[in-house]
Amino acid sequence: MPTQAKPPRKTGLAHLVAAAGYSAGGLRRLWQEAAFRHEMLGLLAMPVVLAIFGASLTHYVVFAGLALLVIALEALNTAIECLVDHLIKDWAEFARDAKDLGSLAVMCGLLCHALLLIHVIAS
Repeated sequence: MPTQAKPPRKTGLAHLVAAAGYSAGGLRRLWQEAAFRHEMLGLLAMPVVLAIFGASLTHYVVFAGLALLVIALEALNTAIECLVDHLIKDWAEFARDAKDLGSLAVMCGLLCHALLLIHVIAS
């Protein structure tokens, strides 16, 4: 793979615009993951469920924070998978472990949503 010179560092407003573009690119890449699309369906359904059970504004704010956390965890999990798949083409225990640990992180985020829902239902 040929190497390229590192591009000059952006500062100020140009840095903010570039960072927003990088984040949008990450979201486009993440959308390619079926697991992420499934999680988004669940996250879109959750406010309806919260409304049915009479959730408070605080519950919605906590839900929104947890939703952002799940998106961040799924992005990191996908990044781990991309790197592992690039580094090794065959099966390796470290590759399985890295992917499993990333998956566990996402599951923990989703379980936080389940705990919130249990709390709202019990309230």
